[in-house]
Amino acid sequence: MNNAKLYVIDYTLHGTPKSFIIRSDKMDNTEAWHWASCDAGVGRIPRFGREKVQKTSKPMAEKFGVENVTWRPAS
Repeated sequence: MNNAKLYVIDYTLHGTPKSFIIRSDKMDNTEAWHWASCDAGVGRIPRFGREKVQKTSKPMAEKFGVENVTWRPAS
C-alpha cells in the first residue's frame, strides 16, 4: 500500500515567492530543500522511482538563490 501524502513547499527564488504541492512518502527539511531546488531548476529529479540521486543541500541551493524553504502537510 502506498503511504504517500501531499505536502506544500513554500520558498523564495531570488526574492520571488514560490509554492508547489508534492506527493511524497516522507518529508523533512532535507527533502523540502531538495525538492524546492528541483522546482527552481537547480536540483536533479530522479528518472525512475528507484533511481538514487544526490540530494541538493541547503548551502548549494542557497548559492543559486533558493531561500526560506518551509513545508507543511496539505489539508
